Amino acid sequence: MHQRVSVVVDWIRRRAENVVAGLLGVMFLAFIVQIVFRYFFNFPIGWSSELSVVAWLYMTLIGSAFWLKEHEEVRLDLISARLGPRGRRVLGLTVAVAAVVLFGMAMPATWKYVTFMKVESSSYLKIRLDLLYSIYLVFALAIIVRYLGAIVSLVRGEAPEEGDITKASSAL
Repeated sequence: MHQRVSVVVDWIRRRAENVVAGLLGVMFLAFIVQIVFRYFFNFPIGWSSELSVVAWLYMTLIGSAFWLKEHEEVRLDLISARLGPRGRRVLGLTVAVAAVVLFGMAMPATWKYVTFMKVESSSYLKIRLDLLYSIYLVFALAIIVRYLGAIVSLVRGEAPEEGDITKASSAL
């Protein structure tokens, strides 16, 4: 069972990477079109800026929800790096439960807000805002599922990996 879930998660992660790469390409093309129209034709266009913002929003939320692995997320290791395996497991369980509870509590209000926004549309592209904002519902649900999986792993006794600053991929 664990093997099948891992295969499905890996497949979803690869598709999310494809989507994020495509959205990055859309942002780049919209940026180039904006430059050409503004500086070569002296005709600024607004839709390219709006498209870039929407692509960035989707790229960020899809990437965070489906593409990034847990150890790639931005986190503060000041406390967890000082703890042993059991302490990291307790802290991880606390964080995971808090994430599930808080995102779960916010879900009804989020749903109401997103569905309410069907009365509005974006300025240039005229896309209904409920369709644009619906990605946040997908993101929140994916985060809940991700942290439910973390709770299961932590309850089984798997400790989160120890933070190692020599393996950190930040520029610090």
